[in-house]
Amino acid sequence: MSQDDQATLDERWMRHAFALAERAQGEYDEIPVGAVLVGADGRLLGEGWNRNILDHDPSAHAEIVAMREAGRALGNHRLVGSTLYVTLEPCAMCAMALVHARVARVVYGAADPKTGACGSVFDMLADPRHNHRVQVSGGVLGEEAGRRLSNYFRAKRGRPLL
Repeated sequence: MSQDDQATLDERWMRHAFALAERAQGEYDEIPVGAVLVGADGRLLGEGWNRNILDHDPSAHAEIVAMREAGRALGNHRLVGSTLYVTLEPCAMCAMALVHARVARVVYGAADPKTGACGSVFDMLADPRHNHRVQVSGGVLGEEAGRRLSNYFRAKRGRPLL
């Protein structure tokens, strides 16, 4: 696949993740993060959005929800060859789940300067001590992803939207 084709595909799946993030915010007043897990064959395996508040579960990040759904769909805890698209850079918990699941690639929108674990604050996925490496592509529709998150928090604080 050409780089242009890959970039187009990445943006398409990121927009799908944006739609899930909007559900998190609009339907559940959760922090608007969405994630989509796509198999090596291009098939949607799982999707999710933040459900921490709804499920009373600190581990119910969008990435984890999508990987759980994909694992059930495949009947396997290994998600070999898959790509995870997520609107916000994964945290350390989610990054290590990606390693354990053997996800091939993660594509994220906005970098997370507070808890990002795919290069911003930590670089969990590049650690040579792990028995699996996950390729990282960050900043896909990143400005839009960051604006969406900023506006969520600005609205919570009664500040004007960007």
